[in-house]
Order: sequence, then C-alpha cells, then structure tokens
Amino acid sequence: MILGVKKLLELVKKKKLVENLSERELKNPEGAGFDIRIGELYEVKGKGFLGVEERETPEIKLIAKVDELRSSPPFADARVFDKKKIKKVFLRPRTYYLMKTIEKLNLPENLLALFTPRSTLYRSGVYIFGGQTAPGYKGELTTGIFNFRDEKFKLEMGARVMHIMFFEVKGKSNLYRGQWQGGRITTKKKEKQI
Repeated sequence: MILGVKKLLELVKKKKLVENLSERELKNPEGAGFDIRIGELYEVKGKGFLGVEERETPEIKLIAKVDELRSSPPFADARVFDKKKIKKVFLRPRTYYLMKTIEKLNLPENLLALFTPRSTLYRSGVYIFGGQTAPGYKGELTTGIFNFRDEKFKLEMGARVMHIMFFEVKGKSNLYRGQWQGGRITTKKKEKQI
C-alpha cells in the first residue's frame, strides 16, 4: 500500500520520516509523496569495480553544493534558501554525475521508499536514475543524473528533482545494513562488501 500525504506528514512530524523537507512539501505536497531536492553534485572520473565480494567506486569530485539553508517558521523542519546565494550549474552534454539530496530519510522497518525523476527533467533530456531505499536506511539519497542531450542543461542547486513515495511492508523484513548508510557517497579504496 502506498502511503498518502496525510499519513506521511504525520510520520514526518512524529517520527522524522523525512528531515529537511521544503516548506512547500510540509504545507501542500503533491500526489502521494514528496518532491525532494538536489543538495550536492559530483563529477565522476576513473574506473569502478563490482566483484562477488569486493567493490570500488570511481573517484568523485564535489562540483556544487547548496550552501545556505535556514529554518523557516512555523515549520521547524522546513529549510529555505537565501535566494541571493542559489548556485546554478550546467550539466555537460552526455555526462554522468552523482547527486545527493538535501532531505534525509529515517525509514522504519515497515516502510520502503521508491523515488523517480520529476517529469520536467526527462522532458528536457535529463534523467535521474530512480531506485528503492530499504527499511532501516537513514541518511540522504545518492543517485545518478545524466544529460542525454547534445546541449548543456542549466540546473539550480536546491531545485526539486525527484518524487519519493513510501510503501508499507507487510510481514517481517530485514533492515538495511549496507555500507551506504548515512548518505556515504563513495568508497575510499577497494572494500569488502557486507
């Protein structure tokens, strides 16, 4: 079952299901979930490796970050930007990046989250790779973003880029125990997988 916004807002308030939501999402979310925002953008270079027991991710370099968020009453969890300090980036044509969200998840054992790109992006030839987040995960989301076009795409840091929906898990589930817990974005060297 997909949770509706009334139940989600209740879980945000009581259990901090999602931290750092924008004021828009706290007051009037759209659909059956929340729009979440880009907080960091990374360039990806070099080789990666995924083996049976070990892995290593390519080198990454932070190229843009939301600098200033401030609380916005009356919602203690809402964060808004100083509009004078909004950074704009240009996604190069046919280039893959990693991005990290502003919002942090705190998933209980009975909820699973799925996220998809907002349609403005894929209408513009830019795609964010959607995915799932397991029960028990805590932290920001990291995913890939790719500009499929032959032209640059202008993006403001802090823009709403993905929609996240929450599904109830019936029965016993195992909690997330992976090494990406807490929003970690890359490996430092080859590491053993859990």
